[in-house]
Amino acid sequence: MQIGVDSKHKLIVTHEVTNAVTDRDQLSSIAKEAKVVLACEQLEVVGDMGYAHGQEIKQCVDHGIPPYVPQPNTSANTKLGLFGKERFRYDAERDCYWCPAGEALGFRFQTHELERDIRYYTTTACGSCTLKAQCTRNQGNRRITRWVDEHVLEDMAQRVTARPDIMRQRQQIVEHPFGVMKHAFGHSYFLMRRLVKVRSEMSLTVLAFNMRRVINIVGVPRLLTAVA
Repeated sequence: MQIGVDSKHKLIVTHEVTNAVTDRDQLSSIAKEAKVVLACEQLEVVGDMGYAHGQEIKQCVDHGIPPYVPQPNTSANTKLGLFGKERFRYDAERDCYWCPAGEALGFRFQTHELERDIRYYTTTACGSCTLKAQCTRNQGNRRITRWVDEHVLEDMAQRVTARPDIMRQRQQIVEHPFGVMKHAFGHSYFLMRRLVKVRSEMSLTVLAFNMRRVINIVGVPRLLTAVA
């Protein structure tokens, strides 16, 4: 179940029910639909770590929707106590990575893996490096991979760091409707089967939530006047 909630009125502006088992492919579709519904030129989208998927982040950026999604640290080296990729600084001007020992890892080749164009960087200085035992388990040299559009993720990481308040706000905005649906409405599970029926069931629940929210915002008299 995916929902997009606006930060001003806390109304559900768009929603979707899918058979996807994770959220990682859902961010851009919800963000783009929310922008259409709200008919606004400027829109920011905030999601939790489950929405961290490079292609989805890029889709949001390409449509003028700056995303705020924290990135998980998936480095196996970091988990083993070795130097993870986050310890290497990318130099855009020289197109290389600088390692903790001050050596440059230059570009070597580019491949297409898992529907992404990946660039490989390495150095020949590892053999004489005193920090090698802390850096890599390979007998050869350390290699760093970089998605060709990784600058999109780096820019987003800077936004997330600069706006810790927006991540706290996300919990207040998007988690509240789920709490109301489950506890106040008693809709903790779906009664229907098959995707088309479940989507219809969810649409009714979203409509009920939004009607209740509008009544709380404008009151019954103003709502009846607007409907009339």
